[in-house]
Amino acid sequence: MHTKTQRKMVRVSNFIITFLNCVTLLVSLVAIGFSVWLNFNHSATLCQKVLQKPLLILGVCLLVVSILGLVGSLCRVSFILWIYLFLLFLLIVGLLCFTLFAILVTNKNVSKALSGRGYKEIKSGDYTNWLQKYVVNEENWEEIKSCLVDTKLCQRLPPGKGADFYKYRLSHIQSSCCKPPTYCGLEFHNATYWTMPKAGPAVADDDCKIWSNVQSDLCFNCQSCKTSFLDHIKRDWKTCSLVNLGLLLLVLFVYGVGCCAFRNTKSKGK
Repeated sequence: MHTKTQRKMVRVSNFIITFLNCVTLLVSLVAIGFSVWLNFNHSATLCQKVLQKPLLILGVCLLVVSILGLVGSLCRVSFILWIYLFLLFLLIVGLLCFTLFAILVTNKNVSKALSGRGYKEIKSGDYTNWLQKYVVNEENWEEIKSCLVDTKLCQRLPPGKGADFYKYRLSHIQSSCCKPPTYCGLEFHNATYWTMPKAGPAVADDDCKIWSNVQSDLCFNCQSCKTSFLDHIKRDWKTCSLVNLGLLLLVLFVYGVGCCAFRNTKSKGK
């Protein structure tokens, strides 16, 4: 009876490991294929090409882990299963560290909106030094700016005229990057074309001078735009930390099943 139960546990654990690794194998092939497509697709934007290396690294790592899991479970080789479990353990540690890091980076209060005229403008926020120094620095901002231009963020602004324009609710990034700050007092012509009054800006602020009617510049170099993008990153990272927690629980489940398969395979070898 004990032997039958043990055999059943071996079959169940091996089936689960095999099924999950088949899924991750397919995911890895898709990631590698998309990365190769980005490499040879000359029409891909700079924003899209940023994903090329991360997708390739993710795909190769998943491919290696999946093959080890499949060989270990199907052939019941305890040594390969041990390597598989060791890699899963490293993945668990990595997910845990990244989740904690994301929580620490995004734990400060988001800045308040300055305008109540139907959209939100962000001037400054209480962001951690790490995000300011390593995410929105001069080198990285040029790539981020290119992505914002490639996605045609500002071409999707509503075509309202004059006072009608202020009735629309723009996103944080659209309001901060596609138009000058309201407090500058610039004269409205259309959604992305504003001119400086002869008397100059209403307030002495650098963002008022940085604004440009060149469609590839607009207010992308404004501090308000960078701060708004930081706010967007913080929200995404908070969502990412929740996704990582769910993924961590899934990997822990797989690790537990893998430990059972490893123990059963090792005991059978004896």
